[in-house]
Amino acid sequence: MKRYALALDLKDDPSGIEQYDYWHRHVWPEVKQSIVGSGITLMEIYRTGNRLFMMMEVNDTFSFEDKAKSDAVNVKVQEWEELMWKFQQPLPWAMEGEKWILMERVFELNVKTHAAN
Repeated sequence: MKRYALALDLKDDPSGIEQYDYWHRHVWPEVKQSIVGSGITLMEIYRTGNRLFMMMEVNDTFSFEDKAKSDAVNVKVQEWEELMWKFQQPLPWAMEGEKWILMERVFELNVKTHAAN
């Protein structure tokens, strides 16, 4: 199992943020199937203001490249991404076309590991 943390911003628009939250309480079944089918075993999205944080846990079959390829030919996922992009905006340091940006872990405290040392 691997874990990834990603970030993205929403447009600073209270109505749009409310709509984004609504859609994430009502994610389309085809989008959920795409997520699970790619090897993602846990996905959580948190929001503070207009900043989003996503935590993903994946199994050994997951790859970002394979997920992108699969999503590119999935009509419902493309519709979902188009809808979500109405509310989202890239982080200031994102490269052209980048949405969710992988975050770098800068600290970890693991009580189980720490107690063994």
